[in-house]
Amino acid sequence: MGDPHLKKHSWWQVMCLTGVDYFSTLGYQPAIAALAAGVISPLATIVLVAVTLLGALPVYHRVAGESHRGEGSIAMLERLLPRWGGKLLVLVLLGFAATDFMITMTLSAADATAHAIQNPLAPGWLQGQNILVTLFLLALLAAVFLRGFKEAIGVAVVLVIVYLGLNVVVVFSTFVEVFAHPVAVGDWWHALSTSHGNPFMVIGIALLVFPKLALGLSGFETGVAVMPQIRGRASDTEENPAGRIKGTRRLLTTAAVIMSSFLIATSFTTVVLIPDQEFQTGGQANGRALAFLAHQYLGVGFGTVYDLSTIAILWFAGASAMAGLLNLVPRYLPRYGMAPGWARAVRPSCWYSPSSGS
Repeated sequence: MGDPHLKKHSWWQVMCLTGVDYFSTLGYQPAIAALAAGVISPLATIVLVAVTLLGALPVYHRVAGESHRGEGSIAMLERLLPRWGGKLLVLVLLGFAATDFMITMTLSAADATAHAIQNPLAPGWLQGQNILVTLFLLALLAAVFLRGFKEAIGVAVVLVIVYLGLNVVVVFSTFVEVFAHPVAVGDWWHALSTSHGNPFMVIGIALLVFPKLALGLSGFETGVAVMPQIRGRASDTEENPAGRIKGTRRLLTTAAVIMSSFLIATSFTTVVLIPDQEFQTGGQANGRALAFLAHQYLGVGFGTVYDLSTIAILWFAGASAMAGLLNLVPRYLPRYGMAPGWARAVRPSCWYSPSSGS
């Protein structure tokens, strides 16, 4: 299937690369949820999780089976319209996808910069240098990809394992604090029941703020875009790569379950333990709720380690977007006679060649 010389990877390794964007949203999503929905944020997060597990996940399971060469859902839409209609639709969708990927890279780097500057141990010369630090992180990300896919996926595996491990510690510690202070839970429940006593109003507000919380879901599209990098079975054929499809579905399911569990847990602990004013502009938890809790309950030392891990994965979140961009574009534009020069380069897009057939 494709170029036999291209190295394949285990599904969980590819998940780390495609999931850095998804997992890194833990760095700021709990704060965004609390700011957007207030005391309702745990319920709004449950709505998000339901849409993810019952909507997006089954859809992309189907995409993995129907578009196993890495074309993603775009290929399925292309087949719905004949000739130039399908081509025009693909070009429009590629434009949206490329814009989304570029925004992901820049915003993730900017969030990493914000975490670095707001750390209490950050040197004074960093203050006010947000743009320069963000540009430096983007240049460093590009340098990693110039080394190749193998190097990029190695970095992603380390970052994801460390970051999720630290988040387990933070979540466990914050739940201990929640159970040790039942009054805080009672205050949250009282605020929820008195401010939003009508359950239909609660559901309506949760649905209203849903678009603000649906961060990182583009990782599903990236997950199917890099399917050719997943190691399948020896019996796989290009027409029926059952092993590769099964691995991709494991990737999508595992990432969704991990992230859903973290989102529900953190949306609850942050809204219970952090005062409302800290989520506002200028507050210590604004955009960094879990980092605030790490410093508050585990000390400056652990909090700084957590900050460094968050900075690193937010920086590398652009890798997921870049992987999707470098896999999607060369699969379509060369067929339309619009191949960019880098589509045939050995690096950074060494894991795909237009002549490889997959």
